[in-house]
Amino acid sequence: MSQISASLTAILDLEPLERNLFRGRSPKSSWPRVFGGQVIAQSLYAACKTVEGRQPHSLHAYFLLAGDPEVPIVYEVDRLRDGRSFTTRRVLAVQKGEAIFAMSASFHVEEPGYEHQMPMPKVPMPEELPDREEMVKLFSAPEHNPLQTFYQRKRPIEIRPVELERYRGGGSLEPKFNVWIRAIEPLPDEPAFHQSVLAYASDLLLLDSSLIAHGATVFDRKIQAASLDHALWFHRPFRADDWLLYSQDSPSTSGARGFSRGLVFDRQGRLVASVAQEGLVRPRPDLG
Repeated sequence: MSQISASLTAILDLEPLERNLFRGRSPKSSWPRVFGGQVIAQSLYAACKTVEGRQPHSLHAYFLLAGDPEVPIVYEVDRLRDGRSFTTRRVLAVQKGEAIFAMSASFHVEEPGYEHQMPMPKVPMPEELPDREEMVKLFSAPEHNPLQTFYQRKRPIEIRPVELERYRGGGSLEPKFNVWIRAIEPLPDEPAFHQSVLAYASDLLLLDSSLIAHGATVFDRKIQAASLDHALWFHRPFRADDWLLYSQDSPSTSGARGFSRGLVFDRQGRLVASVAQEGLVRPRPDLG
């Protein structure tokens, strides 16, 4: 297993401190704050460790404070309810004595029921799209320096955007964005691990979708951007180490907040998860 993949494994290698109490750490990086997807993933995985025989079907979370990547995060799991069909957990992520993140998660027994889903958009398959090295070359121009830096960074999740014109400038576009994502190396077979990895990846580009209609991106230093809340629903089994299409749109942006949604499909076209998020997208007049 490569060092990059091992860093993702390490992210979910939570240290049990006591019953319902876990400690997680951040990977070494130059980023000044903890990546929001990391806290979502660790919180969900901590909750999963307190539940037997049931898989999570939804989570709802709020980002409270920016996390310090140099300081371990303690996850406090509250066992709210263990019912016949559903189990509910609440998780508080704490650093330096302060809550930085709060999440509720619900688990459900496996049972049959009605079936339907939205169809997957017709988009190129990931093998037809530029890989990371090709993306770096595409954004070699000086005006694309923040984008080049983003794609140069080695991360445990591979990203292949479909609508590359979104980053080429030229004004506003329809607020829709499709991107293929997957873990770069095989993961353990544990379903909770794959769900936690998708939770990690679900925060990577979703907020940026709220700026497409305005011809802007979160990579622009003139914009202050931060996730405020996050919701994720799991519909069907999947593997996060195979390609997943993250189909995003943004129904509304107003009051310095952008609202974005995402549908996650496996490459066979099955809808496996849905995501919603609101984030801060505040222009910085002092840098205009």
